[in-house]
Amino acid sequence: MILDRIRAFLQGQATAAEDAGSAPSPDPVHVAACTLMLDIAYADGEFSAPERAHLEQVLARHFALPPEAGRELIALCERERAHAVDHFQFTRVLREQYDVGQKMVLAEIMWGLVLADGHVADHEHYLTRKIANLLELEPGYLSTAKQSAQQRIAAVRDRAGE
Repeated sequence: MILDRIRAFLQGQATAAEDAGSAPSPDPVHVAACTLMLDIAYADGEFSAPERAHLEQVLARHFALPPEAGRELIALCERERAHAVDHFQFTRVLREQYDVGQKMVLAEIMWGLVLADGHVADHEHYLTRKIANLLELEPGYLSTAKQSAQQRIAAVRDRAGE
């Protein structure tokens, strides 16, 4: 009886390992960036439809992910976010892999996400600044990124006739 349980357990692990080996593992940079963006999106207590649309567009434009792969990355990062203790594990990856220009683009993306629903909650603002600080971005860079995001969103709304 116990041997049967042990065999079943080991077979389950072997099957899980085989399944894991068949799927390509996601890029750690994509996981880190997407997880941080999800944290920002949820900072006001809601991941709104405009925020989701913005995040999906970002994943397509900046990471060249097709829509389905973007949605799968978001689902994976939702799980990562649920188990994360802090932001350091994600910002460390980005600090090591991104140069200042890439961090600036990420900061603009984060501000675009905050501004996507038309309202900046205090905690969204705080969290964006905290993550930028963990990425070692100077406050002036963050202000520039926010202005760029505001201008980009205004231009999109003008084209849409809003």
